[in-house]
Amino acid sequence: MTKSFSKKFFVVLACASLMIFAFSAVAMAADTIKIGVGGAHSGDLASYGLSGANGAEFVVQKVNAAGGILGKQVEIVMGDDQCKPELATNVATKMVSDGIKVVMGHICSGATKAALPIYTPANILCISPSATAVELTTSGDYPYFFRTIARDDAQSNLQYDFAKKLGFKKIAVIHDKDDYGKGLAELVKASIEKDPGMEVVLFEGITPGAMDYSAVVQKIKRSGAEAVVYGGYHPEASKLVMGMRKKKMDTVFISDDGVKDDTFIKVAGEYAEGVYATGPKDVSKNPLAIEATEWHKKTYNADPGAFFLNGVAATQALLNAIEAAGGTDDYKALIEALRTKEVETPLGSVKFDDHGDAVGVGFLMYQVKSGVYVEVK
Repeated sequence: MTKSFSKKFFVVLACASLMIFAFSAVAMAADTIKIGVGGAHSGDLASYGLSGANGAEFVVQKVNAAGGILGKQVEIVMGDDQCKPELATNVATKMVSDGIKVVMGHICSGATKAALPIYTPANILCISPSATAVELTTSGDYPYFFRTIARDDAQSNLQYDFAKKLGFKKIAVIHDKDDYGKGLAELVKASIEKDPGMEVVLFEGITPGAMDYSAVVQKIKRSGAEAVVYGGYHPEASKLVMGMRKKKMDTVFISDDGVKDDTFIKVAGEYAEGVYATGPKDVSKNPLAIEATEWHKKTYNADPGAFFLNGVAATQALLNAIEAAGGTDDYKALIEALRTKEVETPLGSVKFDDHGDAVGVGFLMYQVKSGVYVEVK
């Protein structure tokens, strides 16, 4: 064997080895069932996105330990959108290019609405644990979208009924101009305006991320509002509540599941006391909820966040549909499975109606008492 031939031989052998390795990597990737997990995994609203992602992690770990699905292990592909629409489009585009066929997410309604026009033409199914904007399931624009949380019209009706039950006649309705917050606020406003015994004395949008909202707080004070109904998320809500209480205003503050989060209490501190917020039904006595919650406490040394159990349910529903459909490629079979095959979750037995809403899932009213949210009986 000549020296020249020897060099050529080893070059060819090395190239062949690399090709075998590459094909093996592809084969290994093909041997997993990939699910995308899109949401706010960093930034101000990370507590929401990570709670949903942790729910997915719990389900996938449990399923993989039992042998996986259809003879394959399940792999999570994360996508961080920080609850920002412009980042959500980037995440969705990356999911499509990576060949993802099912996504658990996104978290915020605005980000979800931005991602869906990218997922829909690619026949990608998306189940959100937390996006509540009504039009996501009622407009008919997103036929592959599902959710394990109730819509904003159920939430707004509860807020309106609660304010009426407490006897408030003058209501200030404030929102953060986001698809979620503004949409919810407009629904509450419409209900109040139909009631001859109630009045919207102020309807105002605020800019997320502002240092303080003293100007809006002053408007609320001048309006004579007995209660504020706020549509939006906890960073702005905490600033509003702190501003009101520091002005010695005892105006009742009623908000939504975007505020029903322990982070709101941590940021607002003593000023959070007495705040009301709607949130998913309490399922803490459900055996599956107990199991998932104990896993979270053991794994993260912390209580789960607001949408952990909804994330568990969404991931269970996805994997149940994948198993029934024999994989992720037949989106019609996946949709059929989601609508007809019930799956036992921490939220109860879940399947979806023709719009994509989970049947039997709803909201309750909570109040901060002694530094924790408790259900209002």
